[in-house]
Amino acid sequence: MGSLAGRHRRNMRILFASVVVVVLAMAAVLVVAVTAHNASAGRGELTIAPEPVPITAAPQVTPVPDDAPMPTAQGIAAAVGPAAANPDLGKFSGTVADAVTGQVLWSVNPQTPMTPASTTKVLTAGSALLALPSDRRVTTKVVQGATPGEIVLVAGGDPTLTAKPVGENGYYPGAAHLSQLVDQIRNAGIQVTSIVVDTSIYSGDTMAQGWFPTDVGAGFITPTEPIMIDGGRADPLVDESPRSSTPALDAGRTLAGALGVAPSAVTSGVAAPGAATVASVQSAPLRDRLRQMMEHSDNVLAEAIGREVAMNAGAEASFTGAVATIGQTLTAAGFDLSGFTLHDASGLSVDDRIAPHTLDQVLTAAAGEGNPALRPMLDYLPVAGATGSLSDRYASGNRTGAGWVRAKTGTLSTASALAGYVVDQNGRVLTFALMSNDRPPEVSRPALDALAAALRTCGCQ
Repeated sequence: MGSLAGRHRRNMRILFASVVVVVLAMAAVLVVAVTAHNASAGRGELTIAPEPVPITAAPQVTPVPDDAPMPTAQGIAAAVGPAAANPDLGKFSGTVADAVTGQVLWSVNPQTPMTPASTTKVLTAGSALLALPSDRRVTTKVVQGATPGEIVLVAGGDPTLTAKPVGENGYYPGAAHLSQLVDQIRNAGIQVTSIVVDTSIYSGDTMAQGWFPTDVGAGFITPTEPIMIDGGRADPLVDESPRSSTPALDAGRTLAGALGVAPSAVTSGVAAPGAATVASVQSAPLRDRLRQMMEHSDNVLAEAIGREVAMNAGAEASFTGAVATIGQTLTAAGFDLSGFTLHDASGLSVDDRIAPHTLDQVLTAAAGEGNPALRPMLDYLPVAGATGSLSDRYASGNRTGAGWVRAKTGTLSTASALAGYVVDQNGRVLTFALMSNDRPPEVSRPALDALAAALRTCGCQ
């Protein structure tokens, strides 16, 4: 995940420039209007401009041709050679394949395990699409406690719950609202005096190997617990807002505040077996949460979805259970996971290792005919210069790939990666996985962007 500060400044400049243009345009219209009025006043008549010609939409989205020629390996090598030789890539490995045939057209050390950063989410999304129905929702419920006035908030693995009023979105559009639980509790006639938060659905550590505690305050992650408000963000509408170090208890305290219960009356515990349900809400469907995870590279959501995959397979909802199940699901689907080492489902761990060959296999199966269940992943990928984690890339300087490159980004302090697909000049779909280690992202990301853009310019016959 990258800083939003640069994006914010750029957007402010664009906004300022737009305002200036609008003001100047209004001034010009005013001058013309006054001049016309003054001119017509002497003649005692007013001239009305003719009605403008209606504007009609001209959509430019067209399917790629079925008979687009496949680039040659020599052509691809010539097109990407200069960009691939850039020393800013540091330790580099990558691969490019034809989506239709799956044939690898170009590669550099494709089997070398690299620090993948958030391109790990390609594997998390792939395992979820293979194992879970797209309309799957996560349920958060409130049940009766052991004593009168006590209720238990039973976490189900949803970090997207929001405290914003119904009708307003929190960070995750389509998420359940805490106020919906409040209304149901009040309608049940319970006079709540204490709240227990049950997080027993998850097990094991809450922070993965290779994570840093400072990443919580930096807004990249929060301890992995099965209930949160807006992903544990202090500001529910800011991506990299500082996060809570106790997100589940904070959710209980937020519920307490809405019910008029003192925060000190919120504790951790476990619901009694068979306790009567008082209230429940459901998350957005999996397809929406996968899109949010991929587009905005959301680490918290990735860890929750990884545990969904694990629980569906009967494994424990832990880091160990999640990464094991992700690997087993992809292996069962025929993907080569040689060199695969994961400690989390998000890619935030500096100890994760994935070979570009593995990432590109999954993407080629999604873009071609390899596995139709993976096809929705293509639509979840950010668009260069337009959406998500690629919105501030390809927007200036090298704009060749803008609108054409769609890829999952990955960024850590000394690792950058880009994995996705692009349509070349002949209309052929090419998949790619490009990974740079041992260079800071401000150096390596432009080099990766140039390499992917070179594929867009390629006719390469």
